[in-house]
Amino acid sequence: MKKSAPIWIVLALLLLAPAYAAAQVKDLSWGTSPVGTSGHRALVGLAGILNREMKGYKVAVLPTPGAIATVKGYATGQFDGYYGSDIAFHELARDTARFKGFRAQMKRQPVQSFWAFTLEVGLAILARDRNKYKQWRDLSGARVFTGPLPFDTRATLERAMAVAGVKHTYVEIDLNVAGSALERGDIKALSAYTAGHTTLPPWLIEAQLGTDLAILNPSQAEIEMLRKAGIEVVEISPRVFKKTVYVDKIHFVPFYYGFHVGLEIPENDVYTMLTVIEKHVDELVKADASFSQIKSGMAQFQRNGVASAVDDVPVHPGLARYMKERRVWDSKWDKRSAKAK
Repeated sequence: MKKSAPIWIVLALLLLAPAYAAAQVKDLSWGTSPVGTSGHRALVGLAGILNREMKGYKVAVLPTPGAIATVKGYATGQFDGYYGSDIAFHELARDTARFKGFRAQMKRQPVQSFWAFTLEVGLAILARDRNKYKQWRDLSGARVFTGPLPFDTRATLERAMAVAGVKHTYVEIDLNVAGSALERGDIKALSAYTAGHTTLPPWLIEAQLGTDLAILNPSQAEIEMLRKAGIEVVEISPRVFKKTVYVDKIHFVPFYYGFHVGLEIPENDVYTMLTVIEKHVDELVKADASFSQIKSGMAQFQRNGVASAVDDVPVHPGLARYMKERRVWDSKWDKRSAKAK
């Protein structure tokens, strides 16, 4: 007869089991934009689902001054996950604008792994100034808050305004007082943006409570200038603002945003993460309507996001596998699929 293990060994194994199980859980420090922004709100909702459904990981949401700080933080080893946009990846790849001179500091290369939604950015003015400002170029010479310096929304809006020929003066203002600064006349316009065509960032909701805002759309001539330069312009319903913004249609400039991880996370785990998101997309949208675009077609949205940045940063093999299985992968991207570590 086979002898049973001594009781002390059994007890020791039972005591060690929880510690061993805990050791198998990987902490993910995931950087995002500041509290009060669309990115922070969205990642909190996403992290709740991932923490529940992916037992091997524990996501900690870490707010930073702006999404660009998360991309730089990942590249220098400070974060495990980052809030990356197509415009940030474009600047990184070309060593320009906010990333000029940064490549020399990089310890690892960011990749694409999950595209979450688009942000759509434009301008708002005081309602009482509607007769004074009727197109973007009317703001030439005026003081304008296009967003905090690190924000991708600011980079996108500044690029679009430059193409439209707007020669304004940028003013840096804390998000919490942007509405009151507009009301006092310290600035004449401020950045306004939506996430996934459906929600406003919390700071803008707060600004709208105490300030009568009107959307300042680009003129048709300015829209044509933007499109000629390859900048898309989309139509947003004014109903997203919950109160009148004095236009029948809103014309904003979109760009892609995602919550990405690097090659330190294995292919199988990123693939699983994407399938978990897909499976629980209804719950995710209920928590934050910004994710409604992936509910309409997650696989196609990943294709659109990858297409926006595939020339700038590689694609995580887990995302590539997910896309290939759903027949939205383009074979011309094969060389842009990163090699897993």
